[in-house]
Amino acid sequence: MGEGRSGTGSTSAPTVLRMILGRRLRERRLNAGATLEDAARALRVKPLTVRRLEKAEVALKPLYVEILLECYGAGRQEIDEFVTLAERANAPGWWHPYRDVLPNWFSGYVSLESGARTLRTYEPHYVTGLLQTPRYARAVLGGGFPGEPDADLRRRVDLRLRRQSLLTGDAAPTLWVVLEEAVLHRVVGGPEVMREQMDRLLEVSELDHVSVDVVPFTAGAHLGACAPFTYFRFEEPELPDIVYTEILSGAVYLDQRSDVAAHLEAHNRMSLLTSDTTSRALLTRMREEYS
Repeated sequence: MGEGRSGTGSTSAPTVLRMILGRRLRERRLNAGATLEDAARALRVKPLTVRRLEKAEVALKPLYVEILLECYGAGRQEIDEFVTLAERANAPGWWHPYRDVLPNWFSGYVSLESGARTLRTYEPHYVTGLLQTPRYARAVLGGGFPGEPDADLRRRVDLRLRRQSLLTGDAAPTLWVVLEEAVLHRVVGGPEVMREQMDRLLEVSELDHVSVDVVPFTAGAHLGACAPFTYFRFEEPELPDIVYTEILSGAVYLDQRSDVAAHLEAHNRMSLLTSDTTSRALLTRMREEYS
């Protein structure tokens, strides 16, 4: 996903495996000294098609993969293994059944979230989706999609809750959340829902792989006071760190090193404005206020 790419494309977002294989194809081409034009001639397509294959913007057709690897001088075993992986990569993600209620611009996020080893999130408005309770999630989504039929709203909530299974099990990623104190004061769904949500945040903050930092109002103006964003890091060396940030009508995915570094620095600086003790004290105090 390139810098500045907004979510206006297909709901068939690339899986992380497809992104990895696309980058491996590009690396194999470059190592063979082949140009995009050379690869395009082998496939009898335009160079843009090859570029889109390498960027995981389209499915990896097994026949195309085989022809390209033969063109690059790969052996039979490597080709067979790559084709098998390509077939796996083209399989729909677990979120595919929800495509009717999953915005185009957010399907890429769910794919990245599912494959990341580290997620760092900054949220100035709401509790981040991975930590929302069912009733809080319903209230947030109900406000974001006013007038939507109850059946669709239930499916949106179900999708959000299914995403949370990411945090359980031995392969759970590291999640580091930075919230503004304003999030705790924004009454979503009523006092009872908020009290339940505070309990949830206090509970998950005890997990070894989850950190919840709350930047207090007393921190004043700071570097990260901006739109919400999420930083993704992956185990696979082929994938760069990626930052997702939202705008009113969609989202932007950034992978340019300077952009990613700026967001990572902002997250680091914001975390220094609070502490575990301060954050838990704020959560506990707000939990009592909602009682």
